[in-house]
Amino acid sequence: MKLGQKTQTIVRYLTDDEKVYYGIIEDGNILQTTNSFTEIINDEITFDGVRLNIGDVKILEPVVPQKVINFGWTYREHAKETGGQANLKEPFLFLKPASSLIPNGGDIILPSNKLTNQVELEGEVALIIGKRGKNIKEEEALDYVFGCTIFNDVTARDLTKTDPQFTRAKGFDTFGPLGPWIVTGLDPTNLQIVTTLNDQVVQNGNTNQMSFSIPFLISWISQVMTLEPGDVLATGSPSGSCPMKSGDVVTVEVEKIGKLCNYVK
Repeated sequence: MKLGQKTQTIVRYLTDDEKVYYGIIEDGNILQTTNSFTEIINDEITFDGVRLNIGDVKILEPVVPQKVINFGWTYREHAKETGGQANLKEPFLFLKPASSLIPNGGDIILPSNKLTNQVELEGEVALIIGKRGKNIKEEEALDYVFGCTIFNDVTARDLTKTDPQFTRAKGFDTFGPLGPWIVTGLDPTNLQIVTTLNDQVVQNGNTNQMSFSIPFLISWISQVMTLEPGDVLATGSPSGSCPMKSGDVVTVEVEKIGKLCNYVK
């Protein structure tokens, strides 16, 4: 598939025999293809004839990224509610470790109260990079996006207010729910994001409300670091970030992609 053209839903999963595959979702079934992300992005897909019910496999994080790049305060109202800067001249940047990632259905594990007392949700659209890029022109930026998925930038809010930078507040294990799959061929600049906590809507925003455009963010970060296939770019959270407690269920829904649902323990 050419980047940004054909619309497909691509899922990464674990089978009963403990093997990892990518597949294409059609009508609630998975058409099994390959275990190589490189083959997927290069349109070298070969169907092996296996068709699986989506409920019969374990859905994994859709990629294994080299980098999880996060942009903060890209929505002015969210910046205001969290004590951030609402009128940034340049994007606010931080990274999450790959060890923070968990799939759809995974458990968000709250750290000890000795470490943090305020863990909050942040529903976001995430971009999956499809080809290597450095010093990308803004007008060509979307050509480097393979597809879109959903991200929950779980945050220890009290630590963002005391630490000089966000690594600890954002980097705990399980603080990066990602998935459930990648959808290609979408326009990421106009996607509705709705987050619910125990079925109550707490966030409702759209990527068209961002203070920096997505093409600008891709171009800007590529001046700093080379983007590699499979890298995740989390584009920031609308307003409505709020605390979670053990027993909660948080669901981030993005139109045309689906729902990312995780449990809090």
